[in-house]
Parts: sequence; structure tokens; C-alpha cells
Amino acid sequence: MAVIDVTTDTDARTITIIAEFAAPVERVWELYADPRQLEQVFGPPGYPATFVEHELRPGSTSRYYMTGPEGNRFGGLWEIREVEGPRGFSFDDRFADAQTWEAADGLPVSRSTYGFEATEAGTRATYVSVYDSAEGLQQVLDMGVEEGATESINQIDGFLAA
Repeated sequence: MAVIDVTTDTDARTITIIAEFAAPVERVWELYADPRQLEQVFGPPGYPATFVEHELRPGSTSRYYMTGPEGNRFGGLWEIREVEGPRGFSFDDRFADAQTWEAADGLPVSRSTYGFEATEAGTRATYVSVYDSAEGLQQVLDMGVEEGATESINQIDGFLAA
């Protein structure tokens, strides 16, 4: 089933995505904890991800890039804040230079929380990203983050079923 709701709240500066997966919480957690599995679903179709460094441990930094259809690389950093495996984790999500891993100036940062809860059918995932400003939220909305995140998350059920 995957994404069942996407809500943007400009007053709270948040994007919330709710998804349901036909897999147990532990299996969904494994997907996010293992960089090789995460690469299979992170990033919308046509923008595959490569995680250069990834460990879900408080204080660690995950470094990744997505490669666009023309070969352009778009870097990102997850600065891991809290980990409550298999129930979820939180991190600061930053755009970055895909070669130097320096955080990109002038681009928004979000504080993101990914939570996983057991349901009769498998797992309900709640993804919440909070931006520092309404302008930062609008900037990522203009970049298509809602659509990209939805397309990315919608790949998970198929991967888990394979």
C-alpha cells in the first residue's frame, strides 16, 4: 500500500508522510539500518542513491548522494540524533556537496523523525520533517520534495516483497 497520506503544514513548517508496509517493523528497520538495502529504495526512480557512509548510531553522520539521469550527483548528510531501533530514529537532514561533504550553504535543513509502529497488516511508518523557517519549507516544496519522497517510499513494499 505504501504512502497513504501526505500533509504539509506551513504554520508548523512540517511535512508529514504516513505509509503502510506489508512487512513487520523489524524488517522495515533492517531496510533503514542497512545501507545496501536503503540504496535500493532511497531516492525517487531515476535518482538512485549511494550511501558512502551509514550507521544508525547517535552522533554518527550518514553521507549519501543521488545520481540524476544526466549523471549529476546531489549530496546529502544525515546527522543522527536519536536511535530507538526498531521503533525509529531522528536526524538532521542537510544538503551537501557530493564530493567534499561540506553542508550546502543557503539550502534548508530539516529535523526529521522516522517512526515505525506494528499494525495487523505489518508496519505503519510516520515520516516527519520540521524546517527552520517557512521559507525553507517552501524552498524544498518548490524542489519537489513531497513528490520525490512519496515516489521513494512507494518503492519499499516492492523491495521488501522481493
